[in-house]
Formats: sequence, C-alpha cells, structure tokens
Amino acid sequence: MTREKLLFGIIAILLGFIVGFMFASSMSQKAATTTGAVSQSMPADHPPVGAQNSGGNPEEVRAQVTADIEKARKEPQNFDAQVKAAELFYRIGRFDQSIEFLLKANQLKPTDYETVIGLGMVNLQAGHVEPAEKWLSAAIKMKPDDSRALEGLTEAKLQKGDAKGAEEAIAQLEKTAPSSEELPRFREALTKLKSK
Repeated sequence: MTREKLLFGIIAILLGFIVGFMFASSMSQKAATTTGAVSQSMPADHPPVGAQNSGGNPEEVRAQVTADIEKARKEPQNFDAQVKAAELFYRIGRFDQSIEFLLKANQLKPTDYETVIGLGMVNLQAGHVEPAEKWLSAAIKMKPDDSRALEGLTEAKLQKGDAKGAEEAIAQLEKTAPSSEELPRFREALTKLKSK
C-alpha cells in the first residue's frame, strides 16, 4: 500500500511538473507574441523586451539539466551542485543516482539535516530498507520531533518486519504528531505484522 502511495505521489509530482511546464511554455509563447507586437512600436536600437524570461524551450531546459549534473560531477566539493543533481535525479525516479549525489553532499556537510533525511527517504523509496533506517534514525537524533523522519522510520521498521521497532516508532510519532494521517495505516500494518 505504501509503495503504491509513493508511486502515486511521484506520478502526481511529475504530472504537476509537466502541466506546469506546458503552462509556462504557453505563457512564454504568449509573451513572445506580445513582445513582438510591442517591439514593432519601439525604436530600432531598443533592447528586446522580456528576453530574460525565455526558457520554455525544452532543449534549453534539457541542456540546463545536463549542465547542472555535469557541474556536480566536475565540482565534487560543491555542496549545492551535489544537492541539485540529487534533486534532478529524484524527480525522474532515478533513486540510486540521487543517493550517490546525496552521499557526496553529506560528506561535505554531515550536519545538514535535509541531506540526512533526504538520504533516508530516497533510500526508502528505492527499497533500500537498511540504509533508510540508518539515515532516518540519524535524522531523528538531529530533530526528534520531525514527523517526516518518524513516519519514514516507522515505514522502514514495518517493511523490515521489526514489530518492536515499529511499535516504538509509532509511539514516538503519536507523541510528536498525533494528527499524522499515516498513524491509522501504521497501526493496522503493525497489527498484521504481530499476527504473523
């Protein structure tokens, strides 16, 4: 059930990016048409209006993505470049490549919370339960009250079949985020796990 929710969420995000891209592209084309009409009334030596807003061209976007990934590879000490490359790979569902860049980012800034929790969540989505559990536990040590980390850890414990660990994680989540929408599903999964 969780994997289905994750896949549905990823598909929804990708669909959102596609719709957003198409909307931005159509707005860019409308702006270009408007700019053409405005530029006809401008003096010949006037700089183009709205030139800085171009970027809806898919080939330009692809080139920018490729450049961002190459930058991360060529600049292994650039934390921001590593995080950006990880995010790009995550968006297209290439979790192992995302993890590779997140690990590099973590080496550069081991105390960056978002990188640590990102490693936990991406490993979980990739089906790497043991590493996910390790990273999510580290995230909880950094921020014990973050429901994202607690929900991720609970999911990892349930997938691993660790009933005692899942029970402890659920109890901690109940204290920290009693309104978490995941709690009923976690409790049900724990009950099934204990009945085996």
